[in-house]
Amino acid sequence: MKASLLFVLACAAVLALGARADSPEDSKALVQKVQELAQKVSAMTKDAFSRVRESEAAQQARQWLSDNAELAKQRLVWLKEQLAELLKKTPAP
Repeated sequence: MKASLLFVLACAAVLALGARADSPEDSKALVQKVQELAQKVSAMTKDAFSRVRESEAAQQARQWLSDNAELAKQRLVWLKEQLAELLKKTPAP
């Protein structure tokens, strides 16, 4: 929610500055401000993703997926074995 609010505020600031840019110098200043805002938003986004990646909930989710993937593999092997036995018992037409 905070990132989207920051993005909206950044867009509003760019529009406001763009409306006031009358000369080439103002345009250059506007471009500089937009680049600065983009760098700040990029840094904040990277930081947020890093915190999410390192969070305990994310680690638990990765562990849960890893554990259940192994269980799914085991069940698939069992199913293959059962199907192989069934096919051996089925007479050919």
